Amino acid sequence: MARLPRLTLPGVPHHVIQRGNNRQAIFEEAADYNFFIDLLAENAKRFDVQVHAYVLMGNHFHLLATPETERGLPQMMQAVGRRYVRYFNDKQGRSGTLWEGRYRSTLVQTERYLLACMVYIDLNPVRAGLVQDPRDYPWSSYGHAIGLRADKLVAPHPLWWNLGNTPFAREAAYANLVQAGITATQQHELTESALRGWALGDADFVADLQKRTDRRLTQSVAGRPVSRKEGV
Repeated sequence: MARLPRLTLPGVPHHVIQRGNNRQAIFEEAADYNFFIDLLAENAKRFDVQVHAYVLMGNHFHLLATPETERGLPQMMQAVGRRYVRYFNDKQGRSGTLWEGRYRSTLVQTERYLLACMVYIDLNPVRAGLVQDPRDYPWSSYGHAIGLRADKLVAPHPLWWNLGNTPFAREAAYANLVQAGITATQQHELTESALRGWALGDADFVADLQKRTDRRLTQSVAGRPVSRKEGV
């Protein structure tokens, strides 16, 4: 089945996944992670995209971001992707592609899935066995969300602000959410929707989005199952 055209709508949170070609490493050392975060921060500001959460893994990364314009997110991803490939190839003395095709993304219903998506993103290093506590992983937004450090890339979503009336209350409430984790069903939904490009939300959310686009937003027929190789 042909892949659907990617859909971007302003004012709606998007869960983005980008992977290295053939699962190859896209970050080799701390300088690479820092350079990539700087690129994201620069171009998020340039193209009016608010990044609420992120995690950079060795061979892929996740973003939870809300663009203010229809072209903002793809423009940001294109600018970051091209510049980072030049940087990485020059540094490694290599040539050719770095990414596994285009990035994958989905629209996320704020009330039902945004905080779950943040938790999903911040728990990636734990699921991968890199750390036992997400606070020990330096290349994610978790440290910012719980007050360990200030991150210039992160623009907290209003739902995060609503977790408490003080910084301490918000940070503690979010830490508790991450400690509680998400269900296997939520994890599956968050992964599949991003890889497939299906909107993630209830029927009313999807119906409202469908009024704004002619692109199909849900899977109408049984499709090819995601292989083990595609799991993230």
